[in-house]
Amino acid sequence: MLREKLSNYNIILASGSPRRQHFLKELDIPFTIDIKEVEEIYPNHLKGDQITDYLAYLKSKCFSNLKSNDLLITSDTIVWFEDKAIGKPKNKKDAFNMLKIMSGKKHEVYTSISIKGKSFQKIFNDKTVVEFEVFSNEEIHYYLEKFSPYDKAGSYGIQDWIGLIGVKKIIGSYFNVMGLPVHKLYKELLKIAQ
Repeated sequence: MLREKLSNYNIILASGSPRRQHFLKELDIPFTIDIKEVEEIYPNHLKGDQITDYLAYLKSKCFSNLKSNDLLITSDTIVWFEDKAIGKPKNKKDAFNMLKIMSGKKHEVYTSISIKGKSFQKIFNDKTVVEFEVFSNEEIHYYLEKFSPYDKAGSYGIQDWIGLIGVKKIIGSYFNVMGLPVHKLYKELLKIAQ
């Protein structure tokens, strides 16, 4: 459906995330991938979705020469726990500590998306609350050994083994936790296509 409506657009996904690429394929949207390295630093006073909004915008700023039919999609996801952002782990020890402190507790996952054209930009976000079961040290070590979630905010993928055994409750979009609130992206692209 979107394929026909967006046929006049050249859609560029600025993300190396296999999950985000998969979601666009599932929406049946033709796209190209163009990734520019960005130092993901944000002002300290920002909180929650302000951080992801800022970083999605920052990633889009690298693309200054868009053509009139280009649509650039950038995105950012963070885990927000006890009033601070938890990004991707630096190493195995860091990943273990992240999962240990979030064990048995709730956290929020924020994802922001920027859609940028030559003469406009729209930034929107989504929030999902995830509650974890209590993890044993053995479970955390097993997960880190088998799944190496070092490219994921909060050191976990909800679609992985840890999600199967450890997510007690979720309020909001499951796909948002995977890195893209697909339902919101779909609606925004529909609006642009009209």
